Amino acid sequence: MIPKIDWPDGKDFAFTIFDDPDQDTVENLETVYPFLCDLGFRTTKAVWPIQGDSKKTTTCENERYLELVLGLQKQGFEIGLHNVTSRTSTRERTAFGLERFRSLFGHTPYSMANHTGCGENIYWGSARLSGVYRVLYNMLNLRLNGNRQVVSQGHIEGSPLFWGDFCKAQIKYVRNFVFGDINTLKACPVMPYHDPVRPLVNHWFASSEGSNINLFNATLSEENQDRLVREGGACIMYTHFASGFQENGRVNRRFEVLMERLSKMNGWFVPVDTLLDYILRTRGHHVITQKERNVLEGRWMWHKITATRGRS
Repeated sequence: MIPKIDWPDGKDFAFTIFDDPDQDTVENLETVYPFLCDLGFRTTKAVWPIQGDSKKTTTCENERYLELVLGLQKQGFEIGLHNVTSRTSTRERTAFGLERFRSLFGHTPYSMANHTGCGENIYWGSARLSGVYRVLYNMLNLRLNGNRQVVSQGHIEGSPLFWGDFCKAQIKYVRNFVFGDINTLKACPVMPYHDPVRPLVNHWFASSEGSNINLFNATLSEENQDRLVREGGACIMYTHFASGFQENGRVNRRFEVLMERLSKMNGWFVPVDTLLDYILRTRGHHVITQKERNVLEGRWMWHKITATRGRS
């Protein structure tokens, strides 16, 4: 049984967001983040430090975008990593991108998330899973995607895409499973955890489903907010703020209402790394067992099948 956490300063619950940079624009940052900041939220903004091969994505090589991201860092937001760019990167390019991140933000990434479709992802795709769940995952992907599934190689020594040693040396937290429950800590009570079967990641963490505006608003409903408070839990929302959160230069109205309501509650609103550091200090280092892993994998597979229809 995992003991309940007492949050700092008498707070009733914890809440944060990990925002992936997919489809990011300067306009999106200029609209969503001032709104969050004014309400007192401090969250995590993931970036791509280098442009790579794609000319269609917004990265830290865009001067105005970088200026905004550095401004967020100064205001207390965490800057995270979503791989070094949006396309598959060799070991050499990943090393260059990590150094670029450090030179821009003054430190190596505290937290990161794999970007779907990149071959250098670490323990991604079917490598996230074990046993029967891996078999089921591969069967579902074959049915939905044919032979287009990208095999992650970031953890495979000898591959030109291997960078697991960099991950182990430089990055503290890596996102893995996403669940439909607003209380991420209830869905994944062992986080942050180390998995000895996937040793090149120091600590894994989970998130709650919010990849687009509709899913985010559904997870953050008034009823779910009240339950998060009652349970004294912690929510790490997974999202892409470029996916419908901005409408004609202002934030989505429903999102606005929900976030304003949440901001008035007695919550601890800190970035992902701060939240995970606190849990880690409070509970200590946790090594996940096979039984615990099986529970998480089964819960995630059920969410994928019923809520997201197998989308990555």
